[in-house]
Amino acid sequence: MKQLALDIGLAPVPTLDNFVAVGNEAVVDHLRLWCGNPTRSPVPTFLWGESGSGKTHLLRAVREALREHSAPVGWMDATTFDPPDFDERWEAVLLDDVHLYTAAQQANAFNWFVNAQSPAHGPARWVLATADRPPADLLLREDLRTRLGWGHVHHLKALGEAERRSVLRRAADERGVFLGDEVMDFMLHRFSRDLSSLMLLLERLDGYALRTQRAITIPLIKSMLEDE
Repeated sequence: MKQLALDIGLAPVPTLDNFVAVGNEAVVDHLRLWCGNPTRSPVPTFLWGESGSGKTHLLRAVREALREHSAPVGWMDATTFDPPDFDERWEAVLLDDVHLYTAAQQANAFNWFVNAQSPAHGPARWVLATADRPPADLLLREDLRTRLGWGHVHHLKALGEAERRSVLRRAADERGVFLGDEVMDFMLHRFSRDLSSLMLLLERLDGYALRTQRAITIPLIKSMLEDE
């Protein structure tokens, strides 16, 4: 069945606090310790995992945590087609989904990495990168691939369906919302399976059900989608 994608632009800002860390507690602790430490270690960190494991959420969460401390960062993902030159003011370099980078983006990422680790002025900067596979399996230029893999490498474990169901049920209970088994099955199999999208779907369903004074059912979900 075709999965339905939600407008991620309406999702809450990703943070380390709203990331469901089941199975990935050590990764979140590592990122939290780094973001909260003014004498941060410049050793690079690499996160890898399948789609829906939360890689981009964590990268954006780190960016938000640093912004709260007025720390500028360099950010690049596969949609960054005209990345800027390395900026000495950056306190970190964040590289998302590096497995999707074009040759030009790889060249830019390599330049950022080298400048971050060996800057012309000041201490070395942290590099945090993500991909869907470990560094050894990346089909990237060799000088970039080896640099991405020399520091801390963490495998992000995606939540299984039973865990997603449990998290979704708990979130619904906290809202005072009843989700029948058929509704849960529909949400888990017909929509994007990553947890942030499911939480957004639940939030929108709760609001729509309140406005229409109806219980959350499969017809209500279809009605909400038709009205938007």
